[in-house]
Order: sequence, then structure tokens, then C-alpha cells
Amino acid sequence: MSNQIKLAEVDVAHAKYVYPAGKCIDNDLILFEDMAKVPLPSRSSRMKSLFLALCTDGKAQYTVDTHKHEVSEGDVIIISEGQVVGDYQLSPDCKGIAILLSYNFFNNIVSGIHELSALFLFARTHPVFHLDKHQTKELENYICHIKEKIIDTQHRFRKELVMTMLKALIYDMSNIIYQFQQLETEGQTRAEVIFRDFIQMVEKNFRHERRVSWYAKNLCITSKYLSETIRTISKRTPSDWIDSYVIRELCVMLKNSTMSIKEIADELHFANQSFMGKYFKEHVGMSPSLFRKS
Repeated sequence: MSNQIKLAEVDVAHAKYVYPAGKCIDNDLILFEDMAKVPLPSRSSRMKSLFLALCTDGKAQYTVDTHKHEVSEGDVIIISEGQVVGDYQLSPDCKGIAILLSYNFFNNIVSGIHELSALFLFARTHPVFHLDKHQTKELENYICHIKEKIIDTQHRFRKELVMTMLKALIYDMSNIIYQFQQLETEGQTRAEVIFRDFIQMVEKNFRHERRVSWYAKNLCITSKYLSETIRTISKRTPSDWIDSYVIRELCVMLKNSTMSIKEIADELHFANQSFMGKYFKEHVGMSPSLFRKS
């Protein structure tokens, strides 16, 4: 019998249940106006969505994948899908605002953003980073405007407008991350450099190359070393990362293009339409045609 511990999972639907005061769009997004009022899980939980938060006052601490992190005014927190969070402690004066996004929603928002690896890499290796007062105010303004559109349920294009505003926010956040990384590059460990180079290589090549051995060869390391390194840094395998890019692209193409399923299979260099269908169903739980209709 397996001795694995089954962790509670945190997604938007769960967050809506425990925090009905949150501003939300379906099971895709929920906005927390005051993190201090959110009933945090009493035990470690696995994130099934992307969590972005800003501490606006006081202090807090928590763990991500057993590593303790402390935050104070002006700190941004990014927690990615699959990471395990717990051991929350908030000071009496702690305040903050946050957004929880489903990964399908997030992937649709970022589908056209270049160099997305900066966000992924930074979130994995730096779950907390600090903004200056100007950047903090800008982020607060973004979230305030997004909240206004979330609650405007009469707006015909409410969801699309919120997605556009979030895309602008992510561009600005990625720019801050890029500037910070430029200052840090010299201090990166060998493993962090490999992970960065691997993700950037996947972004450029996932449409036609899905073999881990190909990426390892082009990084001049063995497949075993690549797998061990990526798992250590990100808690995911190289195949998981490659598949996440392929599935995201498939979902976007199925929902936003008029290409036939066969044409999409050809575009992404699958052996045939049937093989792509099995691959998609294995990862998404339904056929490409059913996903397109849903």
C-alpha cells in the first residue's frame, strides 16, 4: 500500500467556498481584498492555481515546499501550481491583496507573452520579492481597477476585459522580474542556470520537439542530470514542463483558431491526429473535439 500523504488542494472553487466575500469570475479567478480575513488552511495544502499577492502592511511568514519565507510591506508573493504551502503566521496588523487564477485562465492570458520563462523561473526560485513604493502603488492600482471590472457583471465583455488588464499587469511584473534577474545573474547556481536555459529552449522548440534527450543534448548534459536538476529546482520533471507548454498551445489553438484538428496536429508535429487526440485526452481528460465544443 502507498504511504503517500494526500494533501488538501487549493483552487478557485475551494477559495470561493471558504471565502464567499471574494470577488470572482466563475472558477477562473478570485480576488481577495484583505488577506487577513481569508481563512487560511490549517494544514499544508497543494496549490492547484497560481497565487499572486502583495503585502501592504504588517508581516507574515509561511512555507513553500517546506522552505520558510517572510514577507513585509511592499513584498510580492508568487506561488505556482503544484507547490505545497503551509505554516501560516500573520502579525495582528498584517494586510494584503491577492489574486488566485486557475491555470487554464492564466494560460489563456499569457499565451502571447514572450519570454514567459522569466515569470516561471522567478516564481520557483524567488517566491518573495520586494517592490519600491512606486511599483507597489502601481500594482495596487492595477488590482483596484481589475476589481472594479470583476464586480461590473453587466459589462458584456467583463471576462475578456479582466483578462486584458491582467495581461498588462503580468507584462509589468515580468519587466520588474527581468530587471531584478539582470542584477542576479552572476549569483545564480549551476542548477538555476540549467533550469533557465531549459525553459527558454522549451519555449522556442516545444512545437516540434518533445524529447527530453534532445534538450539534454543541446544543453550538453545527460538526460539523467537534466531530469534531476529540473526536478530539484521546480518539483516537476522536464517532461511535465514540455507537456505543459504543448497542452497550453493546443488549448489556445482549439479555442481561438479555425484550424481543423488535423491541421493543429500537423502544426504541432504530432505523428497523426489520432496520436494527438490520445495525448490531449491523457492530459486534459477529454478529446480535442469535445474541448473545442465545451
